[in-house]
Amino acid sequence: MTIEAAPPAPAPPKSGPAPVTEGIRPTGAAVLVGVFVTVPMLALIAAVPFAWGWGLTGLDIALAVVFYLISGLGVTVGFHRYFTHGSFKANRPLRIALAVAGSVALQGGVLDWTGDHRRHHAFSDKEGDPHSPWLYGTGPAALAKGFWHSHMGWLFDRDLTNRKRFIPDLLADKDMVKIQKLFPWLVVASLLGPALIGGLVTMSFWGAFTAFFWAGLVRVAFLHHVTWSINSICHIWGERPFAARDRSANVWWLAVFSFGESWHNLHHADPTCARHGVKRGQIDISAMLIRGFERLGWATNVRWPTTRRLEKLSKAA
Repeated sequence: MTIEAAPPAPAPPKSGPAPVTEGIRPTGAAVLVGVFVTVPMLALIAAVPFAWGWGLTGLDIALAVVFYLISGLGVTVGFHRYFTHGSFKANRPLRIALAVAGSVALQGGVLDWTGDHRRHHAFSDKEGDPHSPWLYGTGPAALAKGFWHSHMGWLFDRDLTNRKRFIPDLLADKDMVKIQKLFPWLVVASLLGPALIGGLVTMSFWGAFTAFFWAGLVRVAFLHHVTWSINSICHIWGERPFAARDRSANVWWLAVFSFGESWHNLHHADPTCARHGVKRGQIDISAMLIRGFERLGWATNVRWPTTRRLEKLSKAA
């Protein structure tokens, strides 16, 4: 009887972290990114002459504000402070609601947004950061290029963040995977929802169109640029009272529109903190909402700032 030798054992896998990216974005998806970025932007450019003539009503303003609040806070409280950083724990209905609300901002699905942002913090303002303005140098031309890249140019890069490395917890959550798959339908609802309401209230196609224009396209574009300004402006200019290992800064005039996200220096100094505006007079609407969720019992284990922690960060600055 012949006994065959056992095959050689395979070589052990090389140690080290998983790759940052995993392939490239499909061409169709890249085209859709271009559409989601440029069409609302064109609407924002057209908004002033359109309003000057005859295209803005009180209903349009009200709808735009409501949808801006829902989608904007869905990003800041949901995608950012909750899903990315775990600043608090949410019960299941709130968790689902935050994922849906953030999705209607048209900034990508919950898995995409969270993966990219965790990657940003892992490599903030260094090689590997998907949207740092400091990757090309510090001269005027390099910073101009970096500003464009960090503000919106990075959206056209086709490298995909490695989900298994950065968001294994969300990949294991069936609710989040399902909401990610529903993202195209949530985009449709985000844009046509205001149109449907406007049309029904005014009982006219014109009312539907102006609601679609203002509460759909213009609202999305304005929120896009506010969010992107946190990546660009808040990593170039502003005050840095706290110790952080990058160039993150506080920009006060963006605070209200960004719901407190522009107190960016403290956020990068203490990423899991539920409040970003921690000094007197620093408005942080997102933290106010989280406080409301906590009082209702929907959010628990909220990571509020402590005096000792803030003093430590300030002394190290």
